[in-house]
Amino acid sequence: MSETPPNTLQYRFDGPEEAPVLILGPSLGTTWHMWDRQIPELTKQWRVFRFDLPGHGGAPAYQAGSVGELTTRLLATLEGLGVQRFGYAGCALGGAVGIELALRHPERLASLALIAASPRFGTADEFRQRGVIVRTNGLDPIARTAPERWFTGGFAAAQPAITEWAVQMVRTTDPGCYIASCEALASFDVRPELGRVGVPTLVLVGSDDQVTGPAEARTLVAGIPDARLAVVPGASHLVPVEQPAAVTDLLVRHFSTAWQPAFETSTGQNALPPAALKPVLSPAPPQPLQTGPVAEIAPAAVPPQAQGRPDPYDAGLKVRREVLGDAHVDRALAQADEFSGDFQEFITRYAWGEIWDRPGLDRRTRSCVTLTALVAGGHLDELAFHTRAALRNGLTPGEIKEVLLQAAVYCGVPAANSAFKVAQQVIREETTPQG
Repeated sequence: MSETPPNTLQYRFDGPEEAPVLILGPSLGTTWHMWDRQIPELTKQWRVFRFDLPGHGGAPAYQAGSVGELTTRLLATLEGLGVQRFGYAGCALGGAVGIELALRHPERLASLALIAASPRFGTADEFRQRGVIVRTNGLDPIARTAPERWFTGGFAAAQPAITEWAVQMVRTTDPGCYIASCEALASFDVRPELGRVGVPTLVLVGSDDQVTGPAEARTLVAGIPDARLAVVPGASHLVPVEQPAAVTDLLVRHFSTAWQPAFETSTGQNALPPAALKPVLSPAPPQPLQTGPVAEIAPAAVPPQAQGRPDPYDAGLKVRREVLGDAHVDRALAQADEFSGDFQEFITRYAWGEIWDRPGLDRRTRSCVTLTALVAGGHLDELAFHTRAALRNGLTPGEIKEVLLQAAVYCGVPAANSAFKVAQQVIREETTPQG
């Protein structure tokens, strides 16, 4: 644990060594201590494995920017410990890891519990905006508002020590790893794939959760074939902390009664799931399993390039959304008509799919170049949304200021003066903490 490699996670075990392994996954901004109240009861039947997210709870700050990468690190940690099969319960981001395990590595899971989880956590814009705030103001604004997101008002008022513990837990997280975890949640969307989850699943949610509440829980239950719903009254997002006895009882009952036996093997290798656990294929061809955005455009709609290269439209749309935000792109596409639609397709395919997606420059550098060019051309409307994009791409307000000062020398003071006014307003809007 003191020398955690970059490809693994900081962890701890509790419970008897001979017992089956049950993994507990944490929420964004928390540590494995969020599960402390469950440990005494769970360790009567299971060897409980807890882990910290990168940069959380003193864990090494090796950033992981996707749920898939977090899952890979978890599996690498388990491989090193000789743990092949396990039950898994995860809260929020930890729940996303559980869904990823069920979809990509079903042979490893005996049973699954998803707590305060969702197949898609809000919108990508919300989490990338949170990253902008942390990059500009540090974690203190997020830490101060954590109790109102995690707990009901009555609990926070009655338990000041736990409330302060929550604030300090967030405040001591590595900012870069927190931002990377926000990016992981921003890009997570498995709504079309829920039907392939073939492990017995408990979906557990607090009745007063305003982050991922009962509506998101019901989406999971409706999509996962063998899923049951449990709503815990009087609890918000961090339900294992707020209602520990109820959550412990539900987990014990679920994992005691819905522990799927291991698949039969004859070669010493992990066997494929038996047919009953495989998804039932519809007459239409299934979507291919691949990394990247969930397809919103039919694959057949894009004609092949004459040179045999893949069409850059889909990649361009993904980059365009990541840089400018879903709201901006949705608005631009919705306003397109017969007259302007070809132009929207053109800039998505070539500006975003061909140029912004090239590996030669990172997105921070491309934002610097873009801001300078927009100042030189006097394109203030585009400067506004590219200032937002620069913040999302990792530039700080101070770095944007330096770009505009440099532009003042080479593009002219009047152009830079107008640019400063636009950028100042955008930065105020984007970096002011909410609440």
